Amino acid sequence: MTDKSKPDADVKLDMSGLTCPAPMIGAKRVLDDLRPGQVLELVSDCPGTRDDLYIWARHTGNEIDHVDHLGGKKHAFYLRKGHRPEHKAHVTLDMRGAICPGPVLEAHRVLEGMKPEEVLRLVTTCTAARDEVKTWSKATHCTLLDEREIAPSEWEFYLRRG
Repeated sequence: MTDKSKPDADVKLDMSGLTCPAPMIGAKRVLDDLRPGQVLELVSDCPGTRDDLYIWARHTGNEIDHVDHLGGKKHAFYLRKGHRPEHKAHVTLDMRGAICPGPVLEAHRVLEGMKPEEVLRLVTTCTAARDEVKTWSKATHCTLLDEREIAPSEWEFYLRRG
């Protein structure tokens, strides 16, 4: 998620030179001792770390807040400890591979057929959808409950019909 500004790290952990799953295990050990909201900067040059972290974060409620490419194979991952709220979706709309405005237009169509207060989970790989969903939800009677990057360049949005 390189579009966000880089957060200040509460703890730094350099796992350069170690292969997977060592960087993820190291990150877990450090995050276990942090308070919710605190940030770990994990540096790794293992190519599998990125995918491992996204999968692990999705299942633990932690968040990859920012990723910096440091040169070569080395990356700094900014992991925020916390447990995001779980939203129960009444409908899932998988728009991976569709380009904007397709995901937003289709989400609008699906939400119109849903009951008030029901929740739609929109999954997309369209990079413009992040801005479009925010703008569109503000202009309509739907509420953006949550958004998160669930894999590299793959986002999910939880939208509640108003």
